[in-house]
Amino acid sequence: MPVTPRKRSRRLGLTALAVLALLLAVVLSLSVGSGAFSPAAALDGLVHGGSGDAAQVVRYLRLPRTLIGVMVGAALAVAGTVFQGLTRNPIADPGILGISQGASAAVVAAIAFAGVHTLTGYVWFAFAGAGVAAVVVHGIASRGRGGATPVKLALSGAAINALLVSVSMAILTTKAAALDEFRFWQVGSLTGRDADVAARIWPFLLVGAVLVASVARGLDALALGEDVARGLGQKIAAVRITGGLGATVLTGAGVAAAGPIAFVGLAVPHVARALVGGGHRWSLPMAALLGPVVVLVADTVGRVLFPPSEVPAGVMTALIGVPFLVSLVRRRAVAA
Repeated sequence: MPVTPRKRSRRLGLTALAVLALLLAVVLSLSVGSGAFSPAAALDGLVHGGSGDAAQVVRYLRLPRTLIGVMVGAALAVAGTVFQGLTRNPIADPGILGISQGASAAVVAAIAFAGVHTLTGYVWFAFAGAGVAAVVVHGIASRGRGGATPVKLALSGAAINALLVSVSMAILTTKAAALDEFRFWQVGSLTGRDADVAARIWPFLLVGAVLVASVARGLDALALGEDVARGLGQKIAAVRITGGLGATVLTGAGVAAAGPIAFVGLAVPHVARALVGGGHRWSLPMAALLGPVVVLVADTVGRVLFPPSEVPAGVMTALIGVPFLVSLVRRRAVAA
């Protein structure tokens, strides 16, 4: 269906508002914390530097944290949008499909058995774990008649997710030191993340974004049904493999950087589609803008909620996401 000029103008206006919201969230993240600075002071310290408190805190502590929040939020939101499109399941996200838990299980094993104790060291293990989990889920779902249907993918993801949770808990209950170290990472947090982490994950995010963007039209066709998509000339297997690979890369990199931050991949795609429609050429960029807003606002609120302690961003997004999920289930029940 062709897009009318009015609809296109509305989408462009909403996208501009999303960009503005992201900029405001970035300024908020740079300004607010245990030591609060005015936005003007924070931006001045960022641009001009100097030896003052604002410049030191903003440039060396909050800027890397904010940058990683933007990367992780965009990665998880875009990955969730793709997984929901591939499975045609409104509650599909990297966590429900077992991808995030694959990354988490790999980090547990790295801490317990490989002696990895740095955030930068987690990147490679988390990325590998996410990839292995995705391959296993798709392999199980592909067996039998009909191949990897949306229902089989969701069920396979749930089964693998439960298995990986059990494996992780088994390791942690026998390795007390690993439990202490993993407990902080597991809830999802931007605390302590530095520029080196951002430098390690951005190539993966770029690759994942390119793969996902290349199948946007295919995801639109797939939403109409497999038979219709084939009739439109789309290669369903190629769309699923490319899109799934891109979303897995994004998930692995995002989880490696900040842990499995919950509900971003579930809630943000629904908000993006509500604003600009279901077409992935619009909903993917909108999700990439809104995901960082959710993560940065959650992280900023968590810094000031119970000072001087911090509530991890993953806890705050879960507090937001649970009511959203309940509302989504109730809305679907009424519609049925």
